[in-house]
Amino acid sequence: MKLFRKLFGSLLLFTYHCFDRVVIHGYLSALSRPENVVYFFRTVGGISPITKEVLSARTTDYRQWVNAYARKHGVPLQWAAPGVRKQDDLRPLLRRMERQERYGVYCILMSMEQGPTFRVSAPKFPTADPHYRIIHKHRSRYMHYYFYLRDEVLGPMVMRVGTFLPFHTTYYLNGHSFIAQELTRRGVPFRKQDNAILAIERPRLLQAVADRFRPEIIQARLQHWTLALGPKFSRKERAAMYLERFYSLSQVEYCRNFIFRRHFPIRTIFERSCELAVWRMTADTLGELFGVRVTKRVRGHLASVLEQLDHGRHIFRAYCKHSFVKQYEKFRTFLRNELCSNNLADFRLKKGLAHLPAVRTRFRAITDRFAGFQAECLNVHGDFALLQRLALPITVGRTRYPGIRMQDTRLIRLMEVLLHARTQVRGSKATELHQAILSTFDLVPDRYRITQLRYDLRKLKGHALVERVDHGYSYRLTPKGQKVALLFMLFHHRLCGPLANSLFHHRPNPRRAPSPLETALHKADDSIQAVLDLLQAA
Repeated sequence: MKLFRKLFGSLLLFTYHCFDRVVIHGYLSALSRPENVVYFFRTVGGISPITKEVLSARTTDYRQWVNAYARKHGVPLQWAAPGVRKQDDLRPLLRRMERQERYGVYCILMSMEQGPTFRVSAPKFPTADPHYRIIHKHRSRYMHYYFYLRDEVLGPMVMRVGTFLPFHTTYYLNGHSFIAQELTRRGVPFRKQDNAILAIERPRLLQAVADRFRPEIIQARLQHWTLALGPKFSRKERAAMYLERFYSLSQVEYCRNFIFRRHFPIRTIFERSCELAVWRMTADTLGELFGVRVTKRVRGHLASVLEQLDHGRHIFRAYCKHSFVKQYEKFRTFLRNELCSNNLADFRLKKGLAHLPAVRTRFRAITDRFAGFQAECLNVHGDFALLQRLALPITVGRTRYPGIRMQDTRLIRLMEVLLHARTQVRGSKATELHQAILSTFDLVPDRYRITQLRYDLRKLKGHALVERVDHGYSYRLTPKGQKVALLFMLFHHRLCGPLANSLFHHRPNPRRAPSPLETALHKADDSIQAVLDLLQAA
């Protein structure tokens, strides 16, 4: 992250990181098991036997209460249209509530969805208790209510409530909405577009406000709306059983936003980052970035892709297990790195809402590593003086090391293997590097012997491009070596390869005007030939 700021600090207006979309499940632990349901109805409620009609009565009471609430407060109650994003249709209602500076529910949608519930069945054989019934967990399709509301602390949010026992609830929050409410309360001018803060009078305050998105604040507001809009329980029932909800994190998105002074460098930086990331983002690199151990038993995705959405907007995604980190530029104003997790167990994190600070710490470190990885790739430029120095032999002590030339195929292969993330963490021994080169480039041992590999490693070590790990016999690239290796790789993959295989290898026909692409390729060809001549002369 420090390298990213060092490279692009003059172009940045400010940066901040915060939670974006957060999905939280609310469970009634006291009614989540069949034995608890039996105790609730028979002991607390004095109802026996527990039949299907008894369970349905709770659903009917809650539906009648929601209908009465909608009529009393003048809130629209309607079915959700299929295939349409609910938030887009309800945005005018939210804007009207914001203009009127009101808080509360502005719409209720109904939707038929799958959810957990209970099923009652009579025993197969007669029992001593004639009221005995079997209650077991079941998933079925039933009605869910979506309460679209505007909270005075969390801002716009959505609360989904199932109408059947155990009345499972889901809350959809956004960290940027919380930031906007907090800045408005403090009287700080800012400009928010979609889900990003694009301008603010006090940039340093922005990060402090984003860090106030804490579990105790969130839980207090969730309990308030659950008590106000959720299923109702009497005082007797609440006194006899603990009917408070347990809140669990289901989906978490943590983003790092880079707000630039001008829009022109954003697209270039993003395109170059995607190009390098798709090329260098190997399985071990993903494991290093996400902080997980990559083995053959890893479940889920482990890949990097570049997706194109509507209107030609691209998104780079790097998947690891059930999580992914994505990067995209939006509105040609800001660049965003965003980590999305659908299962916190992938990071050995607990799902309780109280563990949100630990999630913030872990996800912030991952986005830092992702930004640092991209900055490391982008911090490569055509330093011809460096190429000239590497091509010359050097003397270290009494040992003379030959120069490193860009056309040396053996060193190019070795550098490409050394760029592998595994060798950057703990290094690799000569035998491991030898096997990796043979398998990667489909070579036989006679064509590239291990003695040749040791000679190449000795040469790279003499030029301070390779170092030993803890003075042992494991090798890895130095910071200078990473830069040189990337420069060599880019030169061969981006220049030598396309020029060598170009359709315009012939000289231009003087009778016909050359195309702009042909002219540019020949100009690049002449420049590369001039560099090679200088290296050979040295």
